[in-house]
Amino acid sequence: MKIFFDMDYTILSATGRLRPRVVETFKQLREDGHSLYIWSGMGVRVAEVRDLGLLPLVQGVYEKPVQDYPRMLAGMLRRGELPASPDFVVDDYPEVVSALGGVSVRPYVNDDPEDREMSRVYDAIHQRASDTDACNAGG
Repeated sequence: MKIFFDMDYTILSATGRLRPRVVETFKQLREDGHSLYIWSGMGVRVAEVRDLGLLPLVQGVYEKPVQDYPRMLAGMLRRGELPASPDFVVDDYPEVVSALGGVSVRPYVNDDPEDREMSRVYDAIHQRASDTDACNAGG
């Protein structure tokens, strides 16, 4: 699957620190055969992604649509601003997830070493991939 992760309050706290288990989750998802992308409503943030050590784990860094998600996404795809349509999004805004499909996470505002949202994210992606595989095998 093509999985798009939001940055602020999804994988980053307000202080700019990575949410616990982001790197491990990204590595496992890559091993599982998924393509990972990072996008942000604040624009293309390649330097930040590189500084966080995530650039080798993702296929690219892009700007995220910030309203009327399906329509904006279609326009961005048509203009070549995105390489693919997401199969699954991970975002702290439930509206984005509702419009595009995926899983919503609790906003990661303050650094919390006990946070386990990325484990829940991995489980949700693994379940969706299993469901998709079962549908493809049966259909």
